[in-house]
Amino acid sequence: MAKSNKNKKKKANVQKVNNEVVNNEVNNDELANENQVETAEEVKVEEKSAKEKTKLEEKKTQAKQKTKKAKKSEPRGNKVKETVSELKKVTWPTFPKVVRNTLLVLSIVLIFTVVLFGIDYGLSWIYKLLTNTL
Repeated sequence: MAKSNKNKKKKANVQKVNNEVVNNEVNNDELANENQVETAEEVKVEEKSAKEKTKLEEKKTQAKQKTKKAKKSEPRGNKVKETVSELKKVTWPTFPKVVRNTLLVLSIVLIFTVVLFGIDYGLSWIYKLLTNTL
């Protein structure tokens, strides 16, 4: 009898283990299916973003080509005409104003020349005093 009870217990344990293995396999299959769904969704998202990137790149290249064509198609004569028309819009100073501003600039340059010459002369005089007395 003891042997039959042991056999029954062993069979019961084997059945429990088999049930656990089956349950684990079912759980693993469910997890695998969930992972496959998640990866499939991720792939779709990546494909969409890749498509959007390619569309943006195509738009950029088209815009660059359009600007290149616009620059090439514009003749040089138009640029000269535009420059002349812009120069006509400029308010040029009168001759007395030009003379006055030129004299102002020359006088400021002369003043700074005298000031810098004076500083240089003074520093060289101090240097000679220091080197002769030592």
